[in-house]
Amino acid sequence: MNIYQWLAIAAETPFTPDTDPCSDLVAQAERLALAHLDEPLHISVLCRTLEVSERTLRKAFHKIHGVTPCRHLRAVRLSQARRALLSADGNSVTVTEIATSFGFVELGRFSVEYRKAFGESPSHTLQRSAGRSGRTVTVWGLEDVAGFRNAL
Repeated sequence: MNIYQWLAIAAETPFTPDTDPCSDLVAQAERLALAHLDEPLHISVLCRTLEVSERTLRKAFHKIHGVTPCRHLRAVRLSQARRALLSADGNSVTVTEIATSFGFVELGRFSVEYRKAFGESPSHTLQRSAGRSGRTVTVWGLEDVAGFRNAL
């Protein structure tokens, strides 16, 4: 994704005088970071696109979520990877394919973080989902991340 694509996405979440500037900044950063999940997360690119310093972004995330931007956004991506693993057909997709599709390029780190957050390995989740085809999966949003992001 190039800077112009990021700017177009950022423009879709305008700042408003009625809301908290930190909330607006965090919402824009989340939207940008999640727009292309298949790419690695770079906080410096988010800051350049949003035209704020890394310190400003870090303070805003800490005020809203109590953690750094990288930690929160990584937790969101992990929850979405879990959702994908739970709904996947274990015979036609691999953990590697799912992990990389959510921007995790270091598979060992992905596996460790996943186990810390969910108490099982991603391959075990995929195996369980393969045995339960046709079941429904709860979709996790940003608000569901608070329960496990501190474990990362």
